[in-house]
Amino acid sequence: MVRVTLLGTQRQEIFINPHQIEYIENDKHNPTLVMLSGKRLRVMETLETVIKRIILYRRNIGIFKNEI
Repeated sequence: MVRVTLLGTQRQEIFINPHQIEYIENDKHNPTLVMLSGKRLRVMETLETVIKRIILYRRNIGIFKNEI
């Protein structure tokens, strides 16, 4: 699972399954994770941070070891 912080009044920290992300929309400040379910999660982390966490997660579970 990948830790992200939801953007909003409470700034809730949640853990998501990165394999359920359909795509990521990026604006100048905060990315929006669009899940396969259609749910949209606007997060505090930068796009680069989210991508790094996804790659680290995938390495830790033993798949895609060739990802940078």
